[in-house]
Amino acid sequence: MTDRLTVPTHFTRWARPIGLGLVVLLSACAVGPDYHTPDMTTPASFKAAEGWRQATPSDAVARGAWWEIYNDAQLNALVERLNTSNQTVAQYEAQYRQARALVRSSRAAFLPTLDLTTGKTRSSQGTGSSSSSLSNNSSGIRDTYNAQLGVSWEADVWGKLRRGLEADTASAQASLADLAAMQLSLQSELVQNYLQLRVIDEQKRLLEATVEAYRRSLTMTQNQYRAGISGREAVAQAQTQLKSTEADLIDLAWQRAQFENAIAVLMGMAPAEFNLAATNSVPALPQIPVGIPSQLLERRPDIAAAERSVMAANANIGVAKAAYYPDFTLSLSGGYSSSTFANWISLPNRFWSVGPQLALTLFDGGSRSAELERTEAVYDQTVAQYRQTVLDGFQEVENYMVQLQVYEQEASVRQEALEAARESLRLTSNQYKAGLIAYLDVVNVQATALSNERSVLNVLQSRLIASVQLMAALGGGWDIEQGLTLKD
Repeated sequence: MTDRLTVPTHFTRWARPIGLGLVVLLSACAVGPDYHTPDMTTPASFKAAEGWRQATPSDAVARGAWWEIYNDAQLNALVERLNTSNQTVAQYEAQYRQARALVRSSRAAFLPTLDLTTGKTRSSQGTGSSSSSLSNNSSGIRDTYNAQLGVSWEADVWGKLRRGLEADTASAQASLADLAAMQLSLQSELVQNYLQLRVIDEQKRLLEATVEAYRRSLTMTQNQYRAGISGREAVAQAQTQLKSTEADLIDLAWQRAQFENAIAVLMGMAPAEFNLAATNSVPALPQIPVGIPSQLLERRPDIAAAERSVMAANANIGVAKAAYYPDFTLSLSGGYSSSTFANWISLPNRFWSVGPQLALTLFDGGSRSAELERTEAVYDQTVAQYRQTVLDGFQEVENYMVQLQVYEQEASVRQEALEAARESLRLTSNQYKAGLIAYLDVVNVQATALSNERSVLNVLQSRLIASVQLMAALGGGWDIEQGLTLKD
């Protein structure tokens, strides 16, 4: 059960300036803790940064348009389409607009409320009533016309409204950062799909060239079989090798279609409406500027969102504490009331009232203390979430940096293996043509060479994906100073 103590009074000439002065004096204070960013220890440098080849800043890349580092005009166009048409982004954008509307609503609470009401009432009262006004009306029915204008203003004495605005503003900024984080995640997904699709196109070109080479080998083997130089088993081995490679080539069509369809959906399109033509090259692996760990707190929108959630939770503690103090409201109303419509709006029918109101909850069964305890627990929760988000960010950057370094070393070794396999294939083919070895030896060397060719492409694909993931882990060029600016 909740009881509220209401104390309506009327201003007097001597009380009015005192009351207004008191309101101005108290409005300068706001209960609850002032916000401070939670402490978070950041390392001086990334552990995996030793030996990292740092890239020079690229002035040609627009701020935040991190995908332009791959220098692919078609990729740039696809990402721009995603930014404007992706439906998940549209959902987060709508959530941000809701949060922004709450900020405007909180700001409006600082201003007076103006109400206008007009109406007509028809009432009846029995002849035995103590009201003498109806004694002359035999029917006991009375018409009343009323017009009233009222002004009400809640003085933010204890800072409850200011803390509420602070909480809503921080929540809106967190929502804006969530939108940026979702955009970054979807951009990363599209870029990864695009790069993998381009590697598949390169694998397709490799297998098509290999199929042609195997067909020539089959023809040569068949000719040697007809000439009695080689046996039937050599022809069977050549046919097996050719058909297996053709099957691998067919399988690439399914893999490519998956990435193409995923790109279409990310851009807000039905897969049937989108086709991505093959190109003759794969985007080059870029050098990525890593910076220092402390910059990660400013460049990752998910970290910014977690930090703004802490700010909102801190402000809500002030709102909960303000509930222990009385609400101070100033109200003014006036209008006209008459029993006849003819002289309704006239000086004798006017009425008015003015005065402050002080409302204080005397007993609530512990509801306010429970709410305060809840808001403090929410604050502790958001602080822990913020710190964990920062730690996860450091972990992701370290992981992707190590991954790229390992892939770089692996790519070098696999390229050496590929060159050795190509040389072995050249020597073995010459020996077979000279009749010095059986075709089975050629088949084995060809299979090894093709395996190394595809391994080199697979490592390139892994390096490209890891570079995208590292760019996203670094925040993708997002700027906290611009990224948390609310749009009115």
